[in-house]
Amino acid sequence: MATINRYAMSMPFPSFSLSSSPCSQSKTCSYSRALSRSKSVFVSRAAINAPTAIQNEDLVIVGGGIAGLATAVSLHRLGIKSLVLEQADSLRTGGTSLTLFKNGWRVLDTIGVADELRSQFLEIQGMVIKTEKGRELRSFKFKEVDKSQEVRAVERSILLTTLADQLPPNTIKFSSKLASIDSSDAGETLLELANGTRISAKIVIGCDGVRSTIAKWMGFAEPNYVGHYAFRGLAFYPKGQKYEPRVNYIYGDGVRGGYVPVSSTKVYWFIVYNCNSPGPRVTDPFQLMKQAKELVKGWPSDLQDIIDNTPERENTIIRSPLVDRWLWPGISPPPAPRGSNIVLAGDAWHPMTPNLGQGGCCALEDAVVLAKKLSVAMKSGEESNIGEALGSYGKERWSRVFPLTIRANLVGKLLQWDNPVVCYIRNEFIVPKLVQIGPLLEHTNFDSELVL
Repeated sequence: MATINRYAMSMPFPSFSLSSSPCSQSKTCSYSRALSRSKSVFVSRAAINAPTAIQNEDLVIVGGGIAGLATAVSLHRLGIKSLVLEQADSLRTGGTSLTLFKNGWRVLDTIGVADELRSQFLEIQGMVIKTEKGRELRSFKFKEVDKSQEVRAVERSILLTTLADQLPPNTIKFSSKLASIDSSDAGETLLELANGTRISAKIVIGCDGVRSTIAKWMGFAEPNYVGHYAFRGLAFYPKGQKYEPRVNYIYGDGVRGGYVPVSSTKVYWFIVYNCNSPGPRVTDPFQLMKQAKELVKGWPSDLQDIIDNTPERENTIIRSPLVDRWLWPGISPPPAPRGSNIVLAGDAWHPMTPNLGQGGCCALEDAVVLAKKLSVAMKSGEESNIGEALGSYGKERWSRVFPLTIRANLVGKLLQWDNPVVCYIRNEFIVPKLVQIGPLLEHTNFDSELVL
């Protein structure tokens, strides 16, 4: 993949400075002191010997994944310039595929890239649920339940490239790994990169993923391992794949799998299994394929065939632990602390398990909500409006992502039952007679707009 290096101002906006307001309450002061203590952990030896020259930026986005690039594109559509720092030397190609429901597509429509993506990926018509022996338990058609529903599996690398192509030249700065972060006396944020570059930013948006350095610096706990591992793969059929455009779920005892066609030549597949603790990381595609096939030995031949047609090269098969973070009110830090010019978005703030297919969709939602609020505040030229905008974003998005995170977790636990008696009840009664797809799609309702 060609390296993309973009960054240019589309239109100027009023300059402003952000200063930390004095703590008016003891609770706020305690939180600020805790932040100060946590900041010192990330001040590296390189910071002491770094050059004195500092690059000044109005708005910096840390992370060039879905949340980071979608936020940059949303801001660009509203006339706001940003600098995206991506630690890799090119756009990320891992992650195989992700499923986007209608809320994700509404965001992509809003920022002007949906039609380009639609032309490359199949629309999924429905879903079917089977046992590991191949017996069908239930099937649904999405548009029979919700005529406005739109579901497609999208290759992550193509989504990222499409978003990046919307940005002005030099917006993305690659090989820019964050080494340390601190606050300046002027109320700005000092970012030091591993290559020694120092940046002073008036606003920082942390989109640096599940293991976010910025979230850790802000006092967030590490995401919780939920007890399940997932294999994900992308099969390739150069002469065309034969599968119907629907999501196929297969339930076993403590193991579940499935697949969904992505395009005319590619099929995304997954296997989720119970595991008491995260084991050593495995990246060898041959070993990963061997382990995945062993888990579903004797399962329907379709899944076996799809796994066999997955190229044995890096990033076409991955295995990763499933994690999430529950944002308990009054316990978890806010995504934008009062008096701060830093905010989190996407997995950096609210990692969730993939059981509802909402991780990527919520990252896209974050992008347009945050961009809209920041645009109004920044163009007003009033310092106080920035903090109010970030706080408003946090409140609005918390009420959306916290329930979804819990719901995704609980659905995963139900689907990972390994007791044979419970699984029998699930297969003979719960899925065939009780499960309805309508309530499981209600969370895909989302209104997306950018006020230009």
